[in-house]
Amino acid sequence: MELQARCLCVVAMLVVAGLAGMETAHGAGECGRVPVDQVALKLAPCAAATQNPRARVPPSCCAQVRAIGRNPKCLCAVMLSDTARKAGVKPAVAMTIPKRCAIANRPVGYKCGPYTLP
Repeated sequence: MELQARCLCVVAMLVVAGLAGMETAHGAGECGRVPVDQVALKLAPCAAATQNPRARVPPSCCAQVRAIGRNPKCLCAVMLSDTARKAGVKPAVAMTIPKRCAIANRPVGYKCGPYTLP
C-alpha cells in the first residue's frame, strides 16, 4: 500500500513537471512569461486616464505604469493589447500616462506601433 502511494506521488510530480515544461515551451513574450492581456488587467486603475488626456491619473495607476514601464516593450504591448482596446483605451492618450505620472526614467521617444512615448 505504501509503495502504491509513493508511485502515485512520483507520477503526480512527473505530470506537474511535464505541464510546467509545456508552459515554458511557448517562450517568453514582451512581458516575460506573463501574458500581455493579464498584465493589462493590472492597469484597471488607469481606465479614465487612458480615455481622457485631462483626467487625473490615480497614484495606483502611476505605480503600475512605473512597474510595467521598466520594460518598454511590455508597456507598449499592454497599451496596444486586445484587452486594452476592448476596454476603450485610446492608445494616443494612454501613451501620455508615463509623462502625466511624472515618471523620471520613462522610455521617452520609444516607438510603440504608430505612437511615440512622450
